[in-house]
Amino acid sequence: MDSASEPDKHFLRLSFAVARRSLMHGNHPFGCIIVGADGNVLIEAENGYMPDHDGTAHAERLAATQACRTLGREVLASATLYSSAEPCAMCSGAIYWAGIGRVVYGLGEHRLRGITGNHPENPTLDLPCRDVFASGQRSTEVVGPLLEDEAAALHDGMWTK
Repeated sequence: MDSASEPDKHFLRLSFAVARRSLMHGNHPFGCIIVGADGNVLIEAENGYMPDHDGTAHAERLAATQACRTLGREVLASATLYSSAEPCAMCSGAIYWAGIGRVVYGLGEHRLRGITGNHPENPTLDLPCRDVFASGQRSTEVVGPLLEDEAAALHDGMWTK
């Protein structure tokens, strides 16, 4: 586990709240927020799997798309994306292409795979986001897993239905 500041823990817990809201809206329990360098929450995104069964509508990918459409490159470069779970390879690519400079996540992808098993709605890509970011030309700072037990609790009973 990487070290993190109290603000990191605070904002990560806000992403957990977005994940709980996603579950209440009938989606998978994933959520993220993008926070500017000034500490203001700029974007919140829930998982968007339902109603269309869109496997690409992960919270991080949706947030990265919204960020590209609404925020400037300078803002994104100094922003942090807080995610309830480690961004998958697809989302890591979206975060990279959006130019978001930092990622803090709760539940690690490897542990998530253990929780979801072979559930058809989450065929987990067990590829660390650090590896995806390291293959790019621009640096992306990564902190996580952090508060992993709290993040894992969001999935209690979800993938056994």
